[in-house]
Amino acid sequence: MLTLPELRGRHVTIVEVGPRDGLQNERVAVSTDDKVAFVNLLSAAHFPVIEVSAFVSPKWVPQMADAADVFARIERRPETRYTALVPNLQGLDRAMAARVDEIAVFAASTETFSRRNINQTIAESLTTYRAVVERASGSGLRARGYLSTAFGCPYDGEVAPQTVADMTRRLLDLGVYEVSIGDTIGVGQPAQVCAVLDAVLAVVRLDQIALHFHDTRGTALANVLAALPYGVTTFDASAGGLGGCPYAPGAAGNLATDDLIYMLDGLGVETGVSLEALSRASAFIGEKLDHRLPSRYAQAADAKGKTQN
Repeated sequence: MLTLPELRGRHVTIVEVGPRDGLQNERVAVSTDDKVAFVNLLSAAHFPVIEVSAFVSPKWVPQMADAADVFARIERRPETRYTALVPNLQGLDRAMAARVDEIAVFAASTETFSRRNINQTIAESLTTYRAVVERASGSGLRARGYLSTAFGCPYDGEVAPQTVADMTRRLLDLGVYEVSIGDTIGVGQPAQVCAVLDAVLAVVRLDQIALHFHDTRGTALANVLAALPYGVTTFDASAGGLGGCPYAPGAAGNLATDDLIYMLDGLGVETGVSLEALSRASAFIGEKLDHRLPSRYAQAADAKGKTQN
């Protein structure tokens, strides 16, 4: 286990999920032009990975209906991977036509959430994803796995750490290179993070996992601090703290990338992401929405700007 001073100089990869997970449940319809501009501003902040959109049914997630148009118009930087979520082979075909750099599939830790989220049992979803990952791999595309409700389910309650470990292993067995373990409804707290990591790391390698926290109860940054000593080096976050899951009642926004970068910068942990440029991206998208950005850093920057003006 690392101490916080020992983290100085180490590198952490931030997967920016704002354009997809951050916007998918917004009430205001964000225009394609604004989505493209948002992604371009995030690219200018030097993120290594940006999840741009999702090739899902517009009937269920209308905010993602323009996924192909967004991919066609963004300015791609060679140092950034532009990824998308896909639910099935049809979504994969659309994603490949849009020239995505990488795809992601998403499974649940609990049966009820799986049925409510994608109308499939866990076993059925894994069968679907095996076909998706195999076709993607055959076309030279890497696949990432999301594991939702790993710290608690809105329908089934507590989730045992061993269940999370088993599901992580099953996803990796499909051929994904990494599993992002998610606190979909933001119930996780640091001791639980340690329990989950102890169970997961007993069966998979450290470099095969990432963590995806929500800040519903204000514990997202604390959970990152609990995970860092384990050596976890990949975290998902959303610019401005946007996001939440339409199938998880009460879920607030994702871990705010702005808050995370501010904390990591203070710890001397390297990310390669420009906080100043990220703030411009967050401020831009915040102007297109009907509510204040959840990010505390973004709120402080906005207040400072108004005072100076």
